[in-house]
Amino acid sequence: MAHLAGMAADRLKTLEERTRYEPADVESRVFARWREAHIFHPEPEGTADENYSIAVPPPNVTGSLHMGHALNGSIQDLCIRVARMRGKRAKWIYGTDHAGIAVQRQVERALADEGVTKEELGREAFIERVWEWRRRYGSTITEQYKRLGASLDYEDERFTMDDDYQRAVASVFVHLYEKGLVYRDNYMVNWDPGLRTAISDLEVEQRTVDDKLYSVDYPLESGSGSITVATVRPETMLADTAIAVNPDDERYSRLIGETAILPLVGRRLPVIADEHVDPEFGTGALKITPGHDPADFEIGRRHGLEEVSVIGEDGRITDASPERFRGMEVDEARAAVVAELRDEGLIAGTDAYTHDVPHSHRSGRRIEPLISLQWFCDMNDLARPATEVVRDGRIRFHPEVPHKKVYLQWLENIRPWCISRQLWWGHQLPVWYRGEVTHVGVEPPEGEGWERDPDVLDTWFSSGLWPFATLGWPERTPQLRAFYPTDLNSTARDIIFLWVARMVMFGIELTEDIPFSDVNIHSVIQAPDGRRMSKSLGTGMDPLELIDEHGADALRFGLLAMSSAQDVRFNEERVKQGRDLANKLWNASRLILLRVSEAGPDARAPAAVEDRWIVSRLERLTARVTELNDSFRFSHAALDLYGAFWSELCDWYLELAKPRLYEEDNEDVSGVLLWALERTLRLLHPVMPFVTEEIWSLMPGDRGLLAVADWPVADESLTDEAAEAEVQRLIEAVTSLRRYREQVAAKPSAILRGRLAAEGYEGLAGHLARLARIELVGKDPSDGDVLATVSVPGGGVQVLPSDAFDPAEAERRRAARREQLGGEIDRAERKLANGKFVERAPAEVVAEERRKLEEYREALRRLGSE
Repeated sequence: MAHLAGMAADRLKTLEERTRYEPADVESRVFARWREAHIFHPEPEGTADENYSIAVPPPNVTGSLHMGHALNGSIQDLCIRVARMRGKRAKWIYGTDHAGIAVQRQVERALADEGVTKEELGREAFIERVWEWRRRYGSTITEQYKRLGASLDYEDERFTMDDDYQRAVASVFVHLYEKGLVYRDNYMVNWDPGLRTAISDLEVEQRTVDDKLYSVDYPLESGSGSITVATVRPETMLADTAIAVNPDDERYSRLIGETAILPLVGRRLPVIADEHVDPEFGTGALKITPGHDPADFEIGRRHGLEEVSVIGEDGRITDASPERFRGMEVDEARAAVVAELRDEGLIAGTDAYTHDVPHSHRSGRRIEPLISLQWFCDMNDLARPATEVVRDGRIRFHPEVPHKKVYLQWLENIRPWCISRQLWWGHQLPVWYRGEVTHVGVEPPEGEGWERDPDVLDTWFSSGLWPFATLGWPERTPQLRAFYPTDLNSTARDIIFLWVARMVMFGIELTEDIPFSDVNIHSVIQAPDGRRMSKSLGTGMDPLELIDEHGADALRFGLLAMSSAQDVRFNEERVKQGRDLANKLWNASRLILLRVSEAGPDARAPAAVEDRWIVSRLERLTARVTELNDSFRFSHAALDLYGAFWSELCDWYLELAKPRLYEEDNEDVSGVLLWALERTLRLLHPVMPFVTEEIWSLMPGDRGLLAVADWPVADESLTDEAAEAEVQRLIEAVTSLRRYREQVAAKPSAILRGRLAAEGYEGLAGHLARLARIELVGKDPSDGDVLATVSVPGGGVQVLPSDAFDPAEAERRRAARREQLGGEIDRAERKLANGKFVERAPAEVVAEERRKLEEYREALRRLGSE
């Protein structure tokens, strides 16, 4: 073959032997080539404006890849690969999070299997066991990211418990303490009785619970009657310190200022007025329990009420309650309290009540709101500049609606952040006590008698430093100069407050710069049935299993194609679509590379209108995909690439070009085909890096790695509207004739006979005849009657008698189809004329019915014109 001189014999042999694309044979080998070339590890040169960086949301150190990681990893890798192909030093900052609660729980379970508790082991030995756990399992998710094809900077991996990172975290705590923003106080927290620690809002999940709403009479001290309150937690009444009513509620205005007597306890309770009481809830009178309800806590602080705690950190009733209840579990205490209230005739009624109740995501126990001595961070001063940078557009959310508004509303109503946790694994507070003296510092105090605070910091505190502490901050390192601020943060909506906002606040406060300029909020991938993906629910899906079955490129394409700004149900058909795309790309590439001449890729070599057409279409595709990627519309970009490659390049251009490709002198079409394949591989590479890199290595010439090849820039001078219009006319004509063949049941191998009675097909009639399998003839009296006229752009094609099909049978089939379409049109019209259906059915259902009606009408119109 003529192209042997330009292609190494081993490459040709590979193409001839490998008739199918086998991901398992390719992926590890291709990934090794990338790693050996060190392309994931850019040198820290230049400034952040000249470079490109993303800090990966740090996965839990002993975690494993789940579907959320796979989706966000695919998105971030796409952005990193595009930036790298644009010639940027692209650093995807990698590392793992120590995940305080999650990892401590795993190690505690392992110890329990050995019959040992962490208390028996001691703190120092326990921490060593955690490090041993990390050494054993910490690399799991890293290896899984590699399976996905993620081009993370593995050579510069970070961990939030590294010595340098720990020092950075401690320095931030000290900085905020010295500014007066970090302080110690008794305040309401989310308390997990199972773990016996305060936990963050992220670790709280709402569960719908069927409860009873008890109406309880509280006698008035004056003896003039009682005031009735409604509660779903009668056990907490043991800690009541007031009764509140809305000042505008006329039912209770005369009682404001009176005193009620707390049943079972005898405590005197003032009746107070507070505008935050909802007159519509229950009886409109609210028992105030500052020690066990966040809203009551705020009311209590406003009115200077006593804060009584009757539920302890172990979830049992404390000594602050009457002796007969002490030591009871909460549920046991509830039953005992209700029983005594009934005996005293103080329960005025009960109602079924369904509501959401906070539970610990980690232990599964019901959250107890408790007042606890904890360390807090005042967020107001940090929130103001973090609000301004989003308002003025220095940080942009994608999509902007609703995420910008949600972010701003949260910051405008921000509350103190409880940053201490009662754990052993994590960043221990840099705080020491000796008597009444407190020392806060990066280094321990000198002298004897100091005792370090045993608590650790909330994991989100250290995660908030991630974009810059990973680069060496607080030192002014070359890495920090080169790659901070980062360019993009990509995450799901559920941690906008817990992570995104805190990175912005800490970034501005500590580096005097924003940590990133764009925030991409991606879908949450749900199980196919709409429930959340969860191993415990049996709805989890393992990305690695899908990679084993379909390949990493297939999974990446599928996730990108199904993602959007909304939550989406996982659809394995999209992954299979990606698998089919990889196979189609491989097969089309084999066809091209086994036939082309030694001509190089050349977009300006077109010798035929179809050449100019494919060049023009690919230039438009380049501009469109570039714009979609840059605006974070990855689903549209992936699906546009799929459609353009499958339909325009394979279904049409390759079929149009085949006769010339199989000729001996095929230099012109070879140049265009190689250019088209090269352009397609460049555009598809960030989505499907493995198969594109493998094909790239089999193309003629010494090309290096596709991963660092130039990202294409659209050339408007190569767009050709006339060629596009001409080939589009041909496509529509061939499609109409193929549809007619199907309607008359012509055999696939049969050749129709017809007469072209249309304008605009000069030079394309041969293509029309070949692709539609029709012999086009001139006028001849012996041709017989015209059986049908198939409508095509510019006129029609008159179908003449032939052996290709039976005209009578064809007419019967067409008549049956007309009758079927007429029936569907009548059904849809009657349905849409039904006012109740249009008014009551979901808008998408009505829209789908209208779409089907137009589809039926168009099919009937085509049937009548052919």
